[in-house]
Amino acid sequence: MEKPKSLIINSPFVCPAQHWVEGQGAKLEIKPERRPASYEVIDSRNNTKRVETLNLVNTIRGRVDAWRAAGWPGITIVTRKLLEHWHDRTEGIRPYPFYFCQLEAIETLIWWVEGAEEFKQGIVIPGDGGPWERLCNKMATGSGKTTVMSMIITWQVLNALTYPKRNKDFARAIFIVAPGLTVKERLQVLMPSEGSYYDEFNLCPSEAMRQKLNQAEVRIENWHTLMPAAEPKRSVVKKGAESDEAFTRRVLGKLAAHKDIVVINDEAHHAYRKPAEVKISKKAAAEQGIDLDEATRWIDGLDRLHKTRRIQRCFDLSATPFAPTGKASTDTALFDWIVSDFGLNDAIEAGLVKTPRVVVRDGGMPNAQTLRPKLYHLYREKEVSDDLNRRGAEPHEALPKLVQDAYTLLGADWRETRSQWAEAGHHSPPVMLTVCNRTETAARIEHYFNQGDVHWQELSSPMQTLRVDSRVLEKAEVGETATADKGYEERLQGIVDAARIPESRKDRLKALKKEELLREIVDNVGKRGGAGQDLQKVISVAMLSEGWDAKNVTHIMGLRAFTSQLLCEQVIGRGLRRVTYDTDENGLFRPEYVNVFGVPLSIYEPAEGGEAPPPPKPSTQIDVIPERAEFELCWPNILRIETVVKPVLTVDWDAVDVLTLDPAATAISAELAPALGGATDMSKVRSIDLASLPEGFRLQRLTFVAARKAFSTLKGNFSGNEEYLLLQLIRLVETFLASAKVDIPSLFHADPIRRRVLIALNIDTVVQHLMRFVTSQNTTELTPVFDEENPIGSTSQMRPWYTTKPNYPTIKSHISHVVGDSAWEGYAANVFETRDEVVSFAKNDHLGFHIHYLWQGSRRRYVPDFIVRLRNGVTLALEIKGVDSPQNKAKRDALAEWVSAINSAGGFGTWACDVAFEAAQVHDIVSRHS
Repeated sequence: MEKPKSLIINSPFVCPAQHWVEGQGAKLEIKPERRPASYEVIDSRNNTKRVETLNLVNTIRGRVDAWRAAGWPGITIVTRKLLEHWHDRTEGIRPYPFYFCQLEAIETLIWWVEGAEEFKQGIVIPGDGGPWERLCNKMATGSGKTTVMSMIITWQVLNALTYPKRNKDFARAIFIVAPGLTVKERLQVLMPSEGSYYDEFNLCPSEAMRQKLNQAEVRIENWHTLMPAAEPKRSVVKKGAESDEAFTRRVLGKLAAHKDIVVINDEAHHAYRKPAEVKISKKAAAEQGIDLDEATRWIDGLDRLHKTRRIQRCFDLSATPFAPTGKASTDTALFDWIVSDFGLNDAIEAGLVKTPRVVVRDGGMPNAQTLRPKLYHLYREKEVSDDLNRRGAEPHEALPKLVQDAYTLLGADWRETRSQWAEAGHHSPPVMLTVCNRTETAARIEHYFNQGDVHWQELSSPMQTLRVDSRVLEKAEVGETATADKGYEERLQGIVDAARIPESRKDRLKALKKEELLREIVDNVGKRGGAGQDLQKVISVAMLSEGWDAKNVTHIMGLRAFTSQLLCEQVIGRGLRRVTYDTDENGLFRPEYVNVFGVPLSIYEPAEGGEAPPPPKPSTQIDVIPERAEFELCWPNILRIETVVKPVLTVDWDAVDVLTLDPAATAISAELAPALGGATDMSKVRSIDLASLPEGFRLQRLTFVAARKAFSTLKGNFSGNEEYLLLQLIRLVETFLASAKVDIPSLFHADPIRRRVLIALNIDTVVQHLMRFVTSQNTTELTPVFDEENPIGSTSQMRPWYTTKPNYPTIKSHISHVVGDSAWEGYAANVFETRDEVVSFAKNDHLGFHIHYLWQGSRRRYVPDFIVRLRNGVTLALEIKGVDSPQNKAKRDALAEWVSAINSAGGFGTWACDVAFEAAQVHDIVSRHS
């Protein structure tokens, strides 16, 4: 078996089928099964490692797998529509299919809340000791937690609005708590407005459900909002402590009008109850990356909300849902209420994140205790820790030689990456992130880069170096003002001045307070047009705020103690976000790497080599052009097509005898005169001529009258639908009256009006004559069943989206561009633009036009490539296919059946379908249907 080229061995879109294990000689080997849910406990002081298995999660996985295979029994109709839509991997529905870990996470929550009881027997999910339920999804950084949050909101709100009495299961009021302003800003995509994740990932199966989702009540707050309100220092009137009700109204805002709310904790490892028996100092907790004050305040605040409004359920999402144990060892304990797990190992093997590469050997003497290279965990080397722990160290003091050597080595690789990115046209350089132990160390590193002895001149760029002052950033998180530091403020202003962004944007940024400006720079590292667009180096004491990351972090230097894998994962997580999502010939994501010095991560890429991640491809916005409304295309949204047996009335018109109406036998006019004693006064004659009253004898009215009389004769013996019977009779009567089978032998009465009057006065005779020749027989018809929530689709409903694929601007289309998945599609678009027979067309991409079909026993969606409206009124559904297959034939059969049913039902014009197996056939197809 050929050795994999990288650690990426699984597709991100299906359940992992294999995983890496440590084999003999500490070499990685592949085990052909899914990795059991577990976590590693590393004691870096004693150089030991053990694996703790998550038995509850492994049991739940099996139950959810069985429940999914059984068709999700127990769920509501709304939830079923959502799950079917989310599992649909038809190209064009969304930019990428949902990852398996995202679908498993949301399915596990749905299973617990809605699933049939037989699939949950014996399962007990422990709580955290509080009065409200918590469920945790453990998901690695970069595996799409925010998308899962949007799926939770969609599921909860649409069900709550549809089933308002099920308030113990569903809520339309969602309170989201974030660990900082950085995350809070990123979570704004969860507000149900234009440009949200609900639109970007097409979370709703129909436009009607998407509109319904706008009724969601969503509030996103920083955890600091849960802190008790401070008493105004200069207040004369002492109001006392804030009441629970006042606290609730302040924190929840509009959500305070609701009860049984749902809480979503993002980065939920910040929110846990500290058990009474756990004795741990704030310093010890901080060493493990935990802020005890934050954890306590977060939970206390939610408890107050539960007192007043009831928390129906809390959904926790975190990559590292650990809490400190207070033990002397470096153990950390996972939350007991974790229900699904997709850890960093799984994310690396699926290619969802960059692969971290740590130092496995170097040219120096290894550490005597661990036999690891010294660059693996720099801070553990005595000469480094002693030097970097000195209080009062001045910025100009030289860094330890080992640290300088490490920067020279890491800098050499960074320079090469920078050169590759510049050649590729990247708008931002790669970023080297340093996480250090204290503010004095951060100042020394900043000085080393900007004014000191850094070996590589490219790294000596003061206006591209950001030292994150943790005190200023903390003040920014709570909206307060930090103490004055004119020198630091000037450095921030200098970064903005040097940035290659428009002057108007610079002016806006420089008007900000330094706390706001620092947050703006940090949040926009590597982002085009942002304040941090051109940064090359970021130096921080803390891990920066949770949720901070930048796609262009390619190198990380750790210069602090790492006493747990939790800290390692948090630091490495700042650089795990992928740049691109290109796949190789096996459908696996191509590897991207982040090179790490000084962070003793147990998961790493042992192989050498690997290219720097390529720059992101330029993207194009695809949208509807309102000025081209004449090119709008519409189609019926069909859920299914039913085959219906109907009785059909038929007439053999050749066998029908001619009905002769004698004008002399029917009086259509009369004259009246005054009469007295048998005598009449002919000088005062008044005429009544029906021929002078054409509005009373319109052909349409005569047809309906005749059809009604025929209907009363037949309805007792007709087995079909009565409305269907009447429609058929109308059609037959129309045909009979317009034919030559009704003869009136008089030129005078051949006048159309007189003819209609004669027929009207002989309508019973007409009906009796026609009914002699009417017979009934059963026929099979295709009847479309429309989507009641969104019966008609249209190009005008398409929401804007972005693509990095090749695309062509259009002229004859309601949509701005044709996105070419192949050169053939570009060729077809050119044909449509140039042929006079084509009125308008659209590439069926993000439009929502699809056909349901069955393949191998399951219901699939088929998306034809183009919709084309021809000048003769025909709407053509066209497929471009280079090769044929049995599944493609099944798709075409379903489309042909769909076209037949729509044309039979009427009301949508004439439709046709076709397929081009060669590019040149597109011309012939247009001609054929024109």
